[in-house]
Amino acid sequence: MSARMFGAPVQRTEDERLLTGRGAYLDDLGADAYAAVFVRSPHAHARVRDVDVTDALDVDGLIAVYTHEDLTGPMAEPLPLLLPHPCIVDGRTPHALAAGYVHHVGAPVAMVVARDRYLAEDAAERIAVDYEVLAPVVGIEAAVAAEHVVHAGMSDNVAAHLVQEVGDARAAIAAAPHRLELDLDIERSACTPMEGRGVYARWDEAGGSLRLYSSTQTASGVRAAVAAKLGLDVGRVEVVVPDVGGGFGVKIMHPWPEEVMVPWAARRLGHGVKWTEDRREHFIAAAHERGQRHTVRAGFDDEGRLLGLDVEILHDNGAYLPYGVIVPIVTSTQLLGPYKPGAYRVEFRSLYTTTVIVTPYRGAGRPQGVFAMERTMDAIADRLGRDRAEVREVNLIRPDEMPYDQGLLFQDGRPLVYDSGDYPRTLRMVKELIGWEGFAAERERARAEGRRIGIGLACYVEGTGPGPYEGGHVQVGTDGRVRVATGLTSQGQGHHTILAQIVADELGVAMSDVEVTTGDTRRMPYSVGTFASRGAVMSGSAVALAARKVREKALRVAADALEADPGDLEIAGGRVHVRGVPGAGMDLGTVAVLSNPLRYAFDEASRAATQFARPADHAAPPVPEGDAPGLEGTDFHSPLRSTFANGAHAVVVETDPETAEITILRYCVVHDCGRLVNPLIVEGQIHGGVAQGVAGALYERMAYDADGQLLNASFMDFLVPYASEIPPIRIAHLETPSPLNPLGVKGAGEAGVIPGAAVIASAIEDAEGFPVRSMPISPSDLFGLRRRFAAGEIPPLRRAERARGRRANETGEPDV
Repeated sequence: MSARMFGAPVQRTEDERLLTGRGAYLDDLGADAYAAVFVRSPHAHARVRDVDVTDALDVDGLIAVYTHEDLTGPMAEPLPLLLPHPCIVDGRTPHALAAGYVHHVGAPVAMVVARDRYLAEDAAERIAVDYEVLAPVVGIEAAVAAEHVVHAGMSDNVAAHLVQEVGDARAAIAAAPHRLELDLDIERSACTPMEGRGVYARWDEAGGSLRLYSSTQTASGVRAAVAAKLGLDVGRVEVVVPDVGGGFGVKIMHPWPEEVMVPWAARRLGHGVKWTEDRREHFIAAAHERGQRHTVRAGFDDEGRLLGLDVEILHDNGAYLPYGVIVPIVTSTQLLGPYKPGAYRVEFRSLYTTTVIVTPYRGAGRPQGVFAMERTMDAIADRLGRDRAEVREVNLIRPDEMPYDQGLLFQDGRPLVYDSGDYPRTLRMVKELIGWEGFAAERERARAEGRRIGIGLACYVEGTGPGPYEGGHVQVGTDGRVRVATGLTSQGQGHHTILAQIVADELGVAMSDVEVTTGDTRRMPYSVGTFASRGAVMSGSAVALAARKVREKALRVAADALEADPGDLEIAGGRVHVRGVPGAGMDLGTVAVLSNPLRYAFDEASRAATQFARPADHAAPPVPEGDAPGLEGTDFHSPLRSTFANGAHAVVVETDPETAEITILRYCVVHDCGRLVNPLIVEGQIHGGVAQGVAGALYERMAYDADGQLLNASFMDFLVPYASEIPPIRIAHLETPSPLNPLGVKGAGEAGVIPGAAVIASAIEDAEGFPVRSMPISPSDLFGLRRRFAAGEIPPLRRAERARGRRANETGEPDV
């Protein structure tokens, strides 16, 4: 038998091509295409009174200038609201080009097409737009106050409002022996992938069809959206996703204004058109995430066990709501983590502001929810004088309680039911990994050296692999090579490697004989997309099911040729042979030839499949009823509901007493994503996620001024960590298989980032002795908190007070 590939730490097969410069990204394509540039609003809120293109017409090489007045039919209407939900009060979406108003800096007002990018930029600078500047609405506080509204016709800025409740949370809190209330904030951040967005389109006049290349996370979604906007049958549109230099969520949003304008112009001009986003455009015209404010009220008993939890969430969704309310829905449900909350009530309001839209960013609402719950767990522990890990432990769902129904509806519209997991074991493992029990002594040694260190802990549950479906196509060629296609797109997750591993095992072939294609509607027209850690869960399951169909047929065809029973055959090393008799068999490529009955012989191999090559069953047709020529299969995986991964992070930080610099000394992760297809890839995903979690906790924030101008729209001002700021990460795996898919897998793509803000806040406040309620936190933020603490504006942590009391009793001197 061949060595099993499932579970093996195989090096990524796609890396050699990408690292040696043989990748093909969006901007590598369309060398002869016209270049598109967009004129964008410099104002956060304004009425567009006039667009004067006269001066631009003098630019040599200008091809066309378009404004909203040039658009008709569906193109002139607002872009779709992709995820409608009953809680949406007033769902506003943008137009492809501004239709009378702009609602954030960076909104597209006009499109310029020229022979090259330089000429297009020159022409764009000559376009004069007359604006009537209106009052901006920046930030959650201004949105709630509603002294000004973002969109005409609204009485306030509420885009959506939802309440979910299990039990009577407010009564349970009122009756609880202990109660507390917290106000918590998470500021805006953004995905900022290395490659920005990009679109390249070609129109085939003779065939009446469109070929579109997009740097996207959903080929089929872009295909359907562009077809609808351009009034084309979806079968007339092909979308191909080239190599993508990162997505992290921003590229799951579709269609962008540019994504419909570029193919519209290509069709109108009868010539290829391309647009690639520059870095400033990405900051001011793509999407952000994270901005939320939480008010948490909790009731609990003497052990810290939650009896009732009431959470109010204010979510800044930016100027429009094209991606619906997935982010606050995920926050409000995933906030519960691995815990039993007693009675639970959650209410969120999603608010319009005159800032860039908010769509999912790696973690997609979970970092905010985990921050709220884990800060609550630490506050309960502090109030009761109990160990923070012990308080978590008494609230954990037990393995024998699985599946566990939280009584809510999740982001996929299906019940929030945890399918599997051992949350107590996860907690025990991360405590051991970080050295939780021995940390008190470590802290005292550091204190003796004049250093401040603290330890933090955070647990989470992540819903992964939501439906509705994903598909896979597997085909064995006459050369014996296996070609796999899935509509899922790849932005660096290692999909080509893990799908090849799965298929290699299912068909008994070498991984090197498996070729994988992703994100090409010509090969797999039906797909949903890459988001919510669904690659292995959804496409992995789909290609496994498709490969099993192929295996079954291969054994049947070979059995007929070998005059054997299919049950006596096996496939190994790319050959079908009688079990225990490797010599009595044939290559899988030969089976592929025999699976296609032929009239003509093209070569020696095909001769074996012709009508006179061997005796035939004249009572049956050459292709059995219900069968088809060829050795290939297509299948789809449509799960009952999402499967839930889980994990815990722990961190030790040091805070400089003078500069307030925050240094991560060690970082530990325990993660359970079910059966591991490739541990090396899972660990890579965790490393990348932790890096983004650290970035979101300590560095990244979108700084808007009161006029809605983004003040740090470049990498000169928007801080991202270098490798030097990311600590070594220790990882331990736990595998509790999911019963919801044929592979027993759960997603792993977002695990590293989800608890970053929560765990680092926990460690910082442990080092400092006062609460941390807002993230991200910079040295200047921490310095400001220290000053407020010294002035008595912030109360001390009770555990810090108790620790000081103990040291005073032991040494006779209070610790300062």
